Amino acid sequence: MRNAALAIVACFCFLIFTDNVRAQLNNRKPQSLNNVGVTEHLGERIPLDLTFANAEGDSVRLGDFFNDAKPVLLNPVYYECPQLCSMVKEGIFKGIKGLQWSPGKDYTIITFSIDPTEKSDLAKKDKERFLSKLNRTGLNQGWHFLSGSEQNIRQLATAIGYEYNKLSNGQFAHGTAVMFLSPNGTITRYLYGIDFKSFNLKNALNEAADGKIGSTTDQILLYCYAYDADANSYVAVGWRVMQLGGIATMIVLGVFLGFMWMRNRHTKNGKQINETNELA
Repeated sequence: MRNAALAIVACFCFLIFTDNVRAQLNNRKPQSLNNVGVTEHLGERIPLDLTFANAEGDSVRLGDFFNDAKPVLLNPVYYECPQLCSMVKEGIFKGIKGLQWSPGKDYTIITFSIDPTEKSDLAKKDKERFLSKLNRTGLNQGWHFLSGSEQNIRQLATAIGYEYNKLSNGQFAHGTAVMFLSPNGTITRYLYGIDFKSFNLKNALNEAADGKIGSTTDQILLYCYAYDADANSYVAVGWRVMQLGGIATMIVLGVFLGFMWMRNRHTKNGKQINETNELA
């Protein structure tokens, strides 16, 4: 009995030890992912004097995309990424496809490579792929695909808080996020993941534009939502919904009372006319 009890205790201690080791191994971050992630720099401006090459190989200044009072969606990738970057770009494509607002007309998208060895030929290939699928007027001036030097890429990535590492196999360890910027280059919002719902894109673009895009109906609907960092989405704000509901109730009540007043006035006028006719 004593030996059996000792064996049970030994097994119990062994299980606790292995669980602790497993937990430590699971919590230990792979070295390739050190210094990889996104640090939000909300409210900060990016350096607009940086130069890149567009899909045609021409030198362009980053500030050239911020001179027409439109919000900007910034998308860091690398074009030869085997999977993740393509999924992010597809997520953007699906999200903007569901919007009535169009790149070039209402906002601008800038996709730029974090790999300085990638040149304009790869950027052009990506541009042709996505623009041909979306097929909207003015899109050529609305979604830009850039490549650049190590120095300029690093400066832009640092400005937006986008941290990445180059691996020994030539690929990059990086996060999945897109940034929204105001027309003067100020960072207003980050969205994460590979699935960008049209409604979230619309809210983020509207925030970046400071309410200058979309119809009056859009503005009213978007007013009821605010960004929830935990959900990485825009959620309804109760007090705003109630506020708009109260305004709508007052309008309906006002119309109803106005109608009743007009009806009552019309009835009184009719009675007065009848009484006058009877006296005559």
